[in-house]
Amino acid sequence: MQLDIIVLFFILGFLARLIGSGLKMPDGFNHGISIFLMLAIGLKGGSALAENLSGSIFVKASLFILLGLVLPLIVFPILRWIGNFKPSDAASISAHYGSVSIGTYAVAVALLESQQVDYESYFPLFVVLLEFPAMFVAVYLANKDTKTIPFQQWFKHILKNESIVLLFGGLLIGFIANEQTSKLTPMFSDLFSGILALFLLCMGMDAAAKINALKQDGPFLLALGTLVPLVNGFIGGLFATAIGLTTGGIFLTIVLSASASYIAVPIAMRSLIPDANHSYGMTTSLGITFPFNILAGMPVYWLFALWLSGTL
Repeated sequence: MQLDIIVLFFILGFLARLIGSGLKMPDGFNHGISIFLMLAIGLKGGSALAENLSGSIFVKASLFILLGLVLPLIVFPILRWIGNFKPSDAASISAHYGSVSIGTYAVAVALLESQQVDYESYFPLFVVLLEFPAMFVAVYLANKDTKTIPFQQWFKHILKNESIVLLFGGLLIGFIANEQTSKLTPMFSDLFSGILALFLLCMGMDAAAKINALKQDGPFLLALGTLVPLVNGFIGGLFATAIGLTTGGIFLTIVLSASASYIAVPIAMRSLIPDANHSYGMTTSLGITFPFNILAGMPVYWLFALWLSGTL
């Protein structure tokens, strides 16, 4: 799978920040693009779900929730017992790696579509479902001894998270409106790749800025941010193969499992685990894992998907 043109925008933003360029984005620009991407993904998935609704989809959806519960449990012991992070920090970082990166998923979809590779059209449903299980696990791990935050409180916080609202909202609108979503095609479909390129430009700049935050824990976080995606991606690939997804679906599951949230989870963790050092999660997810997946991980994940599906 060749390097897609939109990835070059990430490299441009990354290099621009490293050389000290005066390139800046308007306040709120990146946030606005994030809202667009989440709504676009939700709408597309909701419309596809309405056309392909079946019992098997709900079974697979339930299994994806289970996957979202397992992934942070793999990362937490590494942070707690090898990295010697305190429970709140380990739980917060684990939530990042149990949830998903909307930007990474969007790049993966763009790569598949540029190569004309088919995948399950209702896949955005799984993206939505993978956003929140890790948050529940993280709050439990951080509070299992102290029990300082009641279940009802953090349950409401997670459900009110901006990303959850936008993804679920877009999914419901697409499901209810179905064919009427074609009215929004010029905005949410035709412009998707171009706006994704601008998003990657912003992410490249942000990722380069986060590198400077690596200090005494830098070597461990660097190892974590590059090895955990490979481990989680391997697990995701085996999972997708076991439930019978297509090659494209296996690839997307690997990408989602290997990614780390830098939008939904950071927002939620600040209120749900306030005593954690939230710079750790953002540094590893955005400064290490996101560029690793975009620049190096995608070809590896694609070859792994081909091997698992028996088409390599």
